[in-house]
Amino acid sequence: MTEKKVKLESERIFSLLVTLSIPGIVSMFVQATYNVVDSIYIGHVSKEALAALSLAFPVQIVWIAIAVGTGIGITSLISRLIGEGATSRASNTAEHGILIALLYGLVGFCIGAFFSREILSLFTHDPELIDLGAQYIRIILMGSTALMIPMIANNILRGEGNTFIPMITMLIGSVLNMILDPFFIFGLWIFPRMEIEGAAFATVLSRVVSGIFILFILFRGKNLLTPRLKDFRYDFSIVKGIYVVGFPSMIMQLLASFMIAAVNTILAGYSSVAIAVMGIYFRLQSFVFMPIFGLTQGYMPIVGYNYGHRRMDRITKTVTYGIVSAIFFSTVGFVVFQLVPGTLVQLFNESEELVSMGTDALRIISYLYPFAGVSIIVSVTFQAFGKGFRSLAISVLRQVVLLVPLAYFLGKRGGASAVWYAFPIAEIIAFCLIILWFRATLREVEREMDLSA
Repeated sequence: MTEKKVKLESERIFSLLVTLSIPGIVSMFVQATYNVVDSIYIGHVSKEALAALSLAFPVQIVWIAIAVGTGIGITSLISRLIGEGATSRASNTAEHGILIALLYGLVGFCIGAFFSREILSLFTHDPELIDLGAQYIRIILMGSTALMIPMIANNILRGEGNTFIPMITMLIGSVLNMILDPFFIFGLWIFPRMEIEGAAFATVLSRVVSGIFILFILFRGKNLLTPRLKDFRYDFSIVKGIYVVGFPSMIMQLLASFMIAAVNTILAGYSSVAIAVMGIYFRLQSFVFMPIFGLTQGYMPIVGYNYGHRRMDRITKTVTYGIVSAIFFSTVGFVVFQLVPGTLVQLFNESEELVSMGTDALRIISYLYPFAGVSIIVSVTFQAFGKGFRSLAISVLRQVVLLVPLAYFLGKRGGASAVWYAFPIAEIIAFCLIILWFRATLREVEREMDLSA
């Protein structure tokens, strides 16, 4: 038995969760910092550029959703296969993941090259916003391979319990992006001033560098898994195993894109400032949720391995620590958003109207944070159990069944300022139902283990 498998099976849960999660938390925090810094730079170009970035954001999330969903499916399957002792099959799963990433990258390139303006036209009729948004998303989509490769490769390593290298990969991409942004956006030194296009070029170039790094690590043969593309054997059951968990996760992420696009469309009926506020909120909220997603990068392999190894006692401890940690991160976020919302909004643009509306929005929406933190842990636990469609049901409930209709009807009654109340109301209602389902699922898993004992 390898050292990594011994750790996943026998090391104390708290120390194991800390060891595996800290790299993810650090990398996600840096990623959140990049998201905010990128938007701050664009906000200083113009309010219109910031609004265009907000409109392009759901399109970008679609491609991120495909990478995240596929990656989560790979992580879940690999961790369970390793727990069952099927290391060779886990390596073949990694090979499938790399080839899937290349396929998606090719599709993204074609969509970006030919359909960028048409996609942006779905969200607004403002020609300036369409033009600015298309400039950005065209470059992002044509560079899809640079996005897909590091995300999929990171999840392969996470599946075997390696969260340190994925942290380094994300640090390389995010830090390099923040360094390149001002040069490409504002035309510093020898670079031409490219504004919103410059932000996209900086993103793609930084991802190319991080992708080269992670591929070197993955294929040098010093990991638990040893993917060898020259020995690749296509296996439909592996693809199915990836997407049993990955497809629901992908749809969950796509629902986030749908939700943002739908709320942006509702807000577009009031003003471009409201759209910009929505974009600012989603950049800032990443500081709250990215650490929780970082936590789940260590959390999922532990739960998945011990589920495959039939250790309910270790699963229960992991779930407890995960929920407590998520509540801590989300509560800190709630306190910050209540105390200094105006200061946060001013980082992007000092327009009086933007700051006023943004301050109200941040204070209202942040009431959902402690509830959402727990819901994220529950969703990831379902994924680790291989019950991805339950996670999908949670996202459908939170973001489609409740949030979008509430945003529409509240907006009709109270204008843009009332739309923000839809977020906490939807989250609290969903939370009550999610907890009941989670308790039932844990009892179901325990019965499965008793029967297989």
